[in-house]
Amino acid sequence: MSGLAIPREKIQWFPTIDYRLCTGDQECLKFCRNDVFEWDAAEARMVVTNPSGCVVGCDACTQICPVGAITFPAKEDLRKALRCLRAQMNSQAA
Repeated sequence: MSGLAIPREKIQWFPTIDYRLCTGDQECLKFCRNDVFEWDAAEARMVVTNPSGCVVGCDACTQICPVGAITFPAKEDLRKALRCLRAQMNSQAA
């Protein structure tokens, strides 16, 4: 395995908000230290404005949300995607 780092923007790992469930309590905004979320006052709802700020593999905000409005891709899908991206980068470096 090479020491090549996968650019964060290529990794599809960030939260999705189900607006049918979201109550707008802003707990995710208060919790996340990486500025992934922002309150959209015009729409009166949370939005994911900085998906690349999300730590790959972290889904702790799902536990903070009292109504389960936040979801992530399956971790197995993340692992498969990372393996694929690493293989692509290794083949490009060769």
